[in-house]
Amino acid sequence: MILAGRGGPSDSQAPGYYAERTVAGGEPMSEAWTEGDTVALVRAGAPALLVRLARGPQKVGNEGVLDLTELIGRAPGTGITWLGTAYRAVRPSLSDLLGSLRRGAQIVTAKDAAHLLYLAGVGPGATVAEAGAGSGALTVALAYGVGPLGRVISYDRREDFLEAARANVRRAGLEARVSFRLRDVASDGLDATDLSSVVLDLPEPWAVLSSARSSLMPGGYVATYTPTYNQLERTVRALRDLGFDDVRAVELLERGLHVGEGGTRPAFEMLGHTGFLAAGRRVD
Repeated sequence: MILAGRGGPSDSQAPGYYAERTVAGGEPMSEAWTEGDTVALVRAGAPALLVRLARGPQKVGNEGVLDLTELIGRAPGTGITWLGTAYRAVRPSLSDLLGSLRRGAQIVTAKDAAHLLYLAGVGPGATVAEAGAGSGALTVALAYGVGPLGRVISYDRREDFLEAARANVRRAGLEARVSFRLRDVASDGLDATDLSSVVLDLPEPWAVLSSARSSLMPGGYVATYTPTYNQLERTVRALRDLGFDDVRAVELLERGLHVGEGGTRPAFEMLGHTGFLAAGRRVD
């Protein structure tokens, strides 16, 4: 059953959308659904269910069979009823996409991924190289950040990691923005040029920094993610020795709050150390 979308002037102010009614991932908020789009089915109190829009019935995990044919040509926000439950069919947020990943290798957490995009200056239309694809969590975040006109080149030295990342990027519906390359960039360097940004999630990022500097356009950034102090020290030393500007290093700690009238307090548990982030900019 298809219900009418709510619409209205206030929709342009919804979180995750630009004023021009464009979703943060680059797709126009009001653009009609087309076959092949990734649809997030959302309802209160439950995680989003991601489905690739296709004609005819399709199996959705272990949940059952769903036919979304009637969505094609309709606007996002349309309501559907499936198995007696009402959903809204909306464009997925980055949180929805990351929550749907199938994990193999340890992933970069959302708090670190978001700040890596900030440190690396990733934005719509950028061309970004990533080394250390892993399970593809950071790849998905980068592809979301560069938008439909940008490009991500993802390297890994292991074919099984590339396959896992490729599957997760495909599941997120962002495969058109990403190319994957089997290459050990620590020994062979990057083979891409004119890059806006380079993001390194490797045990030895310092081994790639000289190649990254040559591959970056002037004004471009490199950002790194490492779990230990020794790795961070060696990375920052190499950034400085290679003449990168605006070198910085940070660690992000995330603590939730229990909010109640007159009883708000920090949560007892927190997401503490996951990794250290470092960055520098090529200015010459």
